[in-house]
Amino acid sequence: MDKQNCYHCGDECGSNVIEYDEKYFCCNGCKTVYEIFSENDLSYYYDLQSGAGSTPTAIEGKYDFLDNETIVDRLTEFNDGSLQIVNLYIPLIHCSSCIWVLENMNKLNPFITQSQVDFPKKTVRITYNSKGISLKQLAVLLTKIGYEPYISLDDFDNKKKSTDRSLIYKLGVAGFAFGNVMFLSFPEYFDLSTSEASGGEYWLNQYEDVFRWLMFAFSLPVVFYAGADYFISAYKGLRSKILNIDVPISLGILVLFLRSTLEIIFDWGSGFFDSLTGLVFFLLLGKFFQQKTYSFLSFERDYKSYFPIAVTKIFENGKEESTQVHEIKQGDRLLIRNEELIPVDGILLKGKAKIDYSFVTGESVPVEREFGDKVFAGGRQMNGPIEMEALKSVSQSYLTQLWSNSVFKTDKSTRFQTLTDSIGKRFTIGVLSIAFLATAFWLYHDPSKAMNVFTAVLIIACPCAIALASPFTLGNMLRIFGQKKFYLRDTATIEQLAQVDTAIFDKTGTITTTRKSTATYEGMPLTPKEESLLKNTLRASNHPLSRALYDLLEEQNIVTLDEYEEHLGKGVEGSKGNEHIKIGSSNFVGNHQAGDSANTAVHIASNDLYKGKYIFHNEYREGVSELFKNMSETFQIAILSGDNEGEKANLEKLLPKLTPLFFNQKPEDKLEFIKSLQKQHKKVLMVGDGLNDAGALAQAEVGIAVSENINVFSPACDGIMDASKLKQLYNYIMASKKAMKIIKLSFILSLLYNVIGLYFAVTGQLEPVIAAILMPLSSISVVGFTTIMTNLIGRKLN
Repeated sequence: MDKQNCYHCGDECGSNVIEYDEKYFCCNGCKTVYEIFSENDLSYYYDLQSGAGSTPTAIEGKYDFLDNETIVDRLTEFNDGSLQIVNLYIPLIHCSSCIWVLENMNKLNPFITQSQVDFPKKTVRITYNSKGISLKQLAVLLTKIGYEPYISLDDFDNKKKSTDRSLIYKLGVAGFAFGNVMFLSFPEYFDLSTSEASGGEYWLNQYEDVFRWLMFAFSLPVVFYAGADYFISAYKGLRSKILNIDVPISLGILVLFLRSTLEIIFDWGSGFFDSLTGLVFFLLLGKFFQQKTYSFLSFERDYKSYFPIAVTKIFENGKEESTQVHEIKQGDRLLIRNEELIPVDGILLKGKAKIDYSFVTGESVPVEREFGDKVFAGGRQMNGPIEMEALKSVSQSYLTQLWSNSVFKTDKSTRFQTLTDSIGKRFTIGVLSIAFLATAFWLYHDPSKAMNVFTAVLIIACPCAIALASPFTLGNMLRIFGQKKFYLRDTATIEQLAQVDTAIFDKTGTITTTRKSTATYEGMPLTPKEESLLKNTLRASNHPLSRALYDLLEEQNIVTLDEYEEHLGKGVEGSKGNEHIKIGSSNFVGNHQAGDSANTAVHIASNDLYKGKYIFHNEYREGVSELFKNMSETFQIAILSGDNEGEKANLEKLLPKLTPLFFNQKPEDKLEFIKSLQKQHKKVLMVGDGLNDAGALAQAEVGIAVSENINVFSPACDGIMDASKLKQLYNYIMASKKAMKIIKLSFILSLLYNVIGLYFAVTGQLEPVIAAILMPLSSISVVGFTTIMTNLIGRKLN
C-alpha cells in the first residue's frame, strides 16, 4: 500500500497505516477521535462502556498477573481498597489525538474518574474506582483502544526508565558529518582546486567531483535523520494552522539542501553542504543546550524544595520531638495532629482517623480508618490526633505530584507568559515576511545572493532566545527563593508577586511568635483530670495559641481522646469518659462577659462550667517594625486579626501611622475583606498562618503561609515562608519586580541581536553557517544574562 496521510492529523501513516471507514489513520488516537465524532457507528464505544464485545482471550490472559493484590498494591500510587491511582507507561502515545483519547477515558468507562497524560514521558496517570473496573480490566481497555500499557519488572520495583538519547545520537551524527564536510570543503575555501595558476593542485582538481559527492552523502543523514524533527514539527504546525518557529528553520534547511544538490548535479559549484551540516549541527546544539536548561528548570522539585515540613516523632521513651520530613524512616512512630498532612504511607496505631484524601483524589468525603489500617501520604487528618508507623520514607516525586494536583490549581493566570507566546508568533510572521521580501529584492538585483539571504534571515532571526528569557529568569529566581527558605508553588507566582500593591497580614502566628510567648492563668484551679484533658486536647490542635499553650503546660500522660472537634476561628473541644472540655474564645466556651477584651486570652470551660483563662503576652517577630516601614512606602498594608484589641497599642507602635487594624475577624470576614479590595482593582498579597486564613490565602492574588515549627500545609496557599525570613518579605517582593525587569531587558537584548543580524543577512553579508552559529549564541547570551542578573539579585537577599 502506498503511504497515506492521516485523515485526522495529516501525518504520514507509513507502514502502520490504519484503514477505517474508507479513510486512513496514522494511529489509534486519530482513529478514535474520528470514531467518537462520527455519526455512523458508535456501537464499538458502547461495547467498551458496557464491557461487552469480543475481547481476545490472549489479551485478558496477558494481564492475569494484575489479579495479584500484592502486585497491584506495588504498581498503584494510591490504593484505599476502592479508589486507586496508577501511572502507566504508554509507548504508543503519538500526537494530540492520543492525548485527547487518553484524557477522556471517562467517556469509555464511567468508573474512570480522571486521566492525565504526560506527553514527553509518554505516561498517563489514571484515577479509577476499583470496585467498578480493576487494574487488569483497565489495562485490557487500554489495549483494546490501541494503547497497550508497558508494565515491566522495573515498574514493580519502582525503577526509573531509561532516558531518551535520540537528540544526543542526532547531534553526534550531525557533528560527525559537519566535521568531515568542513574538511572536504577546505580546497573550496582556499581556492586550491581551480587552476595551477591560482595555486591549485592536480590531485585536488582531479578528485573535485568525488569530494563534492562525498559532501552530498554526508548531508543525507543530517537532513533526513538529524534534522527530521524540524520538518515534522513544521508540518504538524501548519496542519493545525499554527505558525511555529520550526517553519522558517525547515525552509532554511530545505532550501540549502536543494540548492546545493542542484549545484553539484549541474556542476554550478560546490554548494552549501558545509553551511547545511553546520546549520543543523548548531541548531541541535542549541536544542541540546535548551533541553538541559529546561531540564534544570523542571528539576525534580522534591518536598525539601517546597515544603518546610516537620512532623512530630514519638520516641520509645514517649518523648515527642519535631523532626524534618526527609529524616523519616521506615518504622518511625509519628504523631499527626488535627488538620495536619500525612507525609508518608503508614499504619494507623492509635486514635480515630478521619482522613480527607481530596488533596490526592479530589474526593472531599473523609474516610474513617481504624487500628491496623493503612493510611496514605497526602491525606489530611480531620478528627484529632492519631499515631502511625511509617512504612517508607517520603516519596519526593509523589509529594510534588500532590502539590501540582489540578484539583487545587486556582485560576491565577500568567499574563506575561501569554505575552511571550504572542511575541514569538508575531516575530515568526515578521521573519518570514522579511525573508521573502529580501529574497525577492536580491532575485531582482543579484540572484546569486538570494538563497544566502533567504537562509540567513530565517536562521539569524529565530525567536528562541525570546521564548527562553521568561522561564529561565523565573525558574532561577524560584531556585534562589528556595535557598532563602521562601518556597513558592511555581514560576507564575513570582509574576503575581511582582504585581501586588496591597499587603494584608494576620497577627497571631504570623507577625507574632509562639516560641517566646508567656501566659498567666486567671480563674478557678483546674483538677488533675482537667489538666490532663486540657493538655491532650491542645496536643491535637495546630492553632498557634494552642501550640504555645501546650508547650507552656506541665507534662501529662498521653491519652487517646474519645471525641475531638475543632471549630475554625472559635476553638477546640475534647472529651474523655465523662469529662468534657472547651478551649477557645470567651463566647465559644460560654463566658459572655466583655471585661477581657483588652488581652489575648485562651478561655477554658470544663463540663459546661467556665473555669478561667490563660492570658498571653505576645512576642513580635524580629524585624517586623522595619518590614512594615519598608512595605508602607510601596504598598497599602493592613492587619486582620481574629484576636481582640488587647494588642492594639503595641501594634500601633510597630506600624506606620493610620495603618488599618481590624480585630475579632472570623475566617469568612478575612475572605470578604480580600474580595472587597479586589473589587477596587487591588492586587492583594495575604500573609497568614495557613489555618484560619485558608480562605483569604486562596482568594488573594498571592497567599503566603508562614511556618514556624510544624507546617500545617494548606493547598490554598501559593507559597510557604520560614518564619525566620518574614522580615525579608519586602526584599523578596522587590526581587520579584526586578526579575520581571530582567525579562524585559532580555527581550530588548534578543531583539537588538536580531535587528543587527537581520541587517547583515538582508544585505547579503552574512553566510548561513555564521547565522547558524550566531543563533544558539543568542540563546546563550540571554541565558547568561538572566543567570548573572538573577544571581546578583540573590546575593543581595539574606
